[in-house]
Amino acid sequence: MNEVEMAVVQQALAILDRHMRDKSVTLESPQAARDFLRLKLERRESEVFALVLLDAKHRLISYRELFFGTIDGASVYPREVVKVALADNCAACFLVHNHPSGASHPSQADRVLTQRLKDALALIDVRVLDHFVVGQSEITSLAELGWM
Repeated sequence: MNEVEMAVVQQALAILDRHMRDKSVTLESPQAARDFLRLKLERRESEVFALVLLDAKHRLISYRELFFGTIDGASVYPREVVKVALADNCAACFLVHNHPSGASHPSQADRVLTQRLKDALALIDVRVLDHFVVGQSEITSLAELGWM
């Protein structure tokens, strides 16, 4: 990506961040979440696991990047995810991570992790609405695949 493209992406992220801080913004549909997440993670060179924390009306509380890995993986700790959910007092969340390889199809490990996090967050009454895997030009929703 050249300097001009980087500047445009940075401006788009700044506008998106300002827009998402407006408490009237909701992320009720997978497409609304995709639009937000594409700018955040699509071009990252290493794997990043993040949470999109929502209130009871699915308004954005915060977007938090929690774990950083290598080109093909990141370690995710349920205890730390629960701590962040409690700290932000969320009612629901989206899980999200990128695949720097560009392929957005979830792995078996992604499915297992999703279930572990759903179980852990259910103990504190936080609903996991979806888990998105961000690839290049494509984002896969585990909920749309029927895996949630």
